[in-house]
Amino acid sequence: MKKIWIYQADRFFTQPEHELAQEKLDRFVKEWTAHGSQLAGKAEIKYNLFIVFTVDEAMAQVTGCSIDKSVRVLKELEEELNIGLFNRMLISYRDTEGNIQLVSREVFDSLCKEGEVGQETIVFNNLIQTADDYSSKWEVPLKDSWHASVFFASV
Repeated sequence: MKKIWIYQADRFFTQPEHELAQEKLDRFVKEWTAHGSQLAGKAEIKYNLFIVFTVDEAMAQVTGCSIDKSVRVLKELEEELNIGLFNRMLISYRDTEGNIQLVSREVFDSLCKEGEVGQETIVFNNLIQTADDYSSKWEVPLKDSWHASVFFASV
């Protein structure tokens, strides 16, 4: 099974930042191990906003220590680029033109109440954990994500 971890930035990467971050992530993944075993991992930056780690656990199992190593490299990126990668209070979604928007939970809640965001609005479910879910449940209509129970609980 392929495991996935998605980290959403608190702003979009610039092109130079994207290139620097991807180089750092590529170097990290080449050395990424769990109890001495090389992990079959990869890291990619999607839409200049998300860092996605993937590990094929058929090759070697991820451990707490190996996850800690990935978090450490992300914290280094935060420092180097003055960007946040652990702010869970931001929501990303696609607007009516298909552009990705990044807003606070409060703004997202207001957009839901105003009807700017609805059940069919595409949201990013960064809580998924497998490659299968990544391909089918990451970008989904709000009604099919955890967002529905939070932002449309009374509807």
